[in-house]
Amino acid sequence: MTVWSEPVAGHPDYAKLTREELELYNAKNQDYTKGGDPNGNFHRVAAILGNYPGLSLADPVVVCLTYALKQLDQVLWSRAQGYEGEIEGTDARLMDVHVYVKIARLLVKEK
Repeated sequence: MTVWSEPVAGHPDYAKLTREELELYNAKNQDYTKGGDPNGNFHRVAAILGNYPGLSLADPVVVCLTYALKQLDQVLWSRAQGYEGEIEGTDARLMDVHVYVKIARLLVKEK
């Protein structure tokens, strides 16, 4: 899919890299939003995190769990839309959740 074909001054590969990024953005946006709000995943995760006033976003455990939440949100959104995902499917995303939760456990043990 060609998403942009304007010539760019500067390095000859700059436009190529930009096209690749746009193609990846388009594919991932389809997985995360399935034609809904293009920033819906951020709004959904923010709404969940908003339930925890005083939560420290500088805490590595919170960051790790937020990454897990992002993956879990995509799985739930895809299931709600009847969509498997184009870039990563449900199983790959759930494996990511497992990995992040284990990392969070390790971070908690380190404290």
